[in-house]
Amino acid sequence: MSDRDTPRAPDAVRDSPAKWEVTGSDREFEGRIFAVRRDAVRMPNGATTEIVHRDVIEHPGSVGIIAVDAAGRVLLLRQYRHAAGRMLWEAPAGLRDVRGEPLHELAARELLEEAGHRAARWDVLADVLTSPGMSDERVRIFLARDLTEVPADEIDFERVHEEADMPVVWVPLDEAVRKVLAGELHNAIAVTGILAAHAARAAGYRGLRPVEAPEG
Repeated sequence: MSDRDTPRAPDAVRDSPAKWEVTGSDREFEGRIFAVRRDAVRMPNGATTEIVHRDVIEHPGSVGIIAVDAAGRVLLLRQYRHAAGRMLWEAPAGLRDVRGEPLHELAARELLEEAGHRAARWDVLADVLTSPGMSDERVRIFLARDLTEVPADEIDFERVHEEADMPVVWVPLDEAVRKVLAGELHNAIAVTGILAAHAARAAGYRGLRPVEAPEG
């Protein structure tokens, strides 16, 4: 029986760090938000090794927020996404663009600026690598509860460009799950967060990680 066919206990199924040898690296592009590099990687291939090239999008990472109110509804907002060519219904989210800022504080700031709400209860829902075949972007998705709406004149933030017109809706969590499964919602953070929140609610929100939990 090969290692590929070896049965594994559920506890053994978890992602783990690994690093194959990089023999060279070239900077291909440097943008405002992300950069692209090309690595030469020594790739194991049975008894031999070979050098292959892999392009990597270097991304600062981001956070997402699934805000659920007392009525069991999830907050979604609509935003234009040029690369996708779509108006997408998404969860509030934001880049890790302030060095050293705790992720739950970044999430609280994004929830306030994008959706005009504060939350008294925060938990971690999921940690996601959005496209590990090409990018190192990491996303921590939080669950926000015990929500309070904040008047617009108390929010010191100006929305511009894609954020200038972001209508907010409240969707019952069960209906949001139906929309995910029906292919009506596509944003990765929203899809992952909605399904995770639905599973967490079914478990009585037990077992969620605290906001200070390390990223796995």
